[in-house]
Order: sequence, then structure tokens, then C-alpha cells
Amino acid sequence: MVSGDFYYYLATLPTPGELGSEPPVSPAQLLELVANQRDLSESLRALFLRNDLLQRESLLAGEVAEAKPIVLTPAQARNEAPLPAYLVRKADDSPMRIVPVDDLWELYFRRAILVARQSRCAFLAAWVGREVAVRNALVIARAERLGLEAKDYVVATDLEGPEEEPSSLISEWESATDPLAGTRVLIRAEWAWVAEHAGWFKFNLDEIVAYAAQLVLLERWQRLAETLPAETGASSH
Repeated sequence: MVSGDFYYYLATLPTPGELGSEPPVSPAQLLELVANQRDLSESLRALFLRNDLLQRESLLAGEVAEAKPIVLTPAQARNEAPLPAYLVRKADDSPMRIVPVDDLWELYFRRAILVARQSRCAFLAAWVGREVAVRNALVIARAERLGLEAKDYVVATDLEGPEEEPSSLISEWESATDPLAGTRVLIRAEWAWVAEHAGWFKFNLDEIVAYAAQLVLLERWQRLAETLPAETGASSH
């Protein structure tokens, strides 16, 4: 696909607002819109799957009453049906981790980077590197607090991107007053990162995937708003 074809999508999609605003379209609607574009569709599915897995974790932990997955089926999100094969640990894989869900995240990140490379989506590849780096930095901080060996809990360390923000981000996250406020810290940081790395006005695949990342963050922020009092002022976003 040439950049002119992507221009059609980007010119017709409504511009997202700031954090706290309504998503102008849903991730599912965007995925349906580009369903006939294989590389783009696969890149979006890889990005959206992370949000599905986060919702699945929250649902299984009893933190939320329901999940609204995009890539997974509702039954998969409820752990009532097997996950896609690429998320299932094989018998000949490396030894099972102490926390089984770490195996799932390792497989997810490796699937996402594979899709990024196959579709030549530089944004998705960089996003995976950042997500692995941030996740592992959070794990290390938690492990140090609990007196555990961090190496037993980090995942896909070879995929970590350059350390652009984890140390300062972790400090801000640790200073949050409660877990939900800490999650907002992480969402704000990712929102800023997406804006910086999206390559706006290049009208390519990367820009649409970055747009999709914004939609996911707007939806996550809205879900948090149901349990965390709203903050006031545009500067808080």
C-alpha cells in the first residue's frame, strides 16, 4: 500500500481529543474499517491484544465485572476458552516461570514484535520495546520492595527499547497515592510517548497504528474514571 492510500483513512478519521475525552471512534470500529488491509489490520490486532490481556487480568482478578475484548473472544477473556495458539506455552519452551502469567506476556511481546517486523511497522516495533522496558522496570521496582529476585519476573529483556523514561516514570509511579492513580501516571506517560513517536502527517501505516494507540488509551482512561475521582484542569492530562 502506498502512502496515498493511508491518507484516505487518516483524512476521514476524526481527530482524538485529550485524555479524558470520548474516543472519536472505537478500536473495534477502526479495525473493521481497515479489515481489508492485511499488514495494517495485523498491526492493529497486535496492539489491541495488549489491552485485551490487561482487561482479562483485571477480570480474572475480580477487579472488574466484565471485559470488552477486541481481538480475544469474550469466552477467552473469561478464561472459558483456550487462548490463541501463539499465546500458549509449548512443552518444549523454557522452564515455566514462577508466575504463569509472565509466560503469557513473554509470548505476547514476541508475537507483537514479529508482527511489527513482518508488517514493517516501525511505530509498533518501538512501542513494543518501550512497553517491555516499562513493564520490566515496574517489575524490578516491585521485586526490590518485596525482597525478591527481579530476574525471575522480567520478560523478553532482549526486546527492551532504549531507556528513554523508565527511571523517572517509575519514581512518579511509586509516588502515586494508590494503584489507580499509579495507573493514570503510566497512561499519561504512554500518551506523551505516542504523541512524540507517531510521525504525524507522514500518512503511513505507523501513523494509523499510533492513532489506534491513542484510542486505546482514551478508553483505558475512561474505565479508570469510573473508579477514580476525576482530576480537574487541562494541565492534569
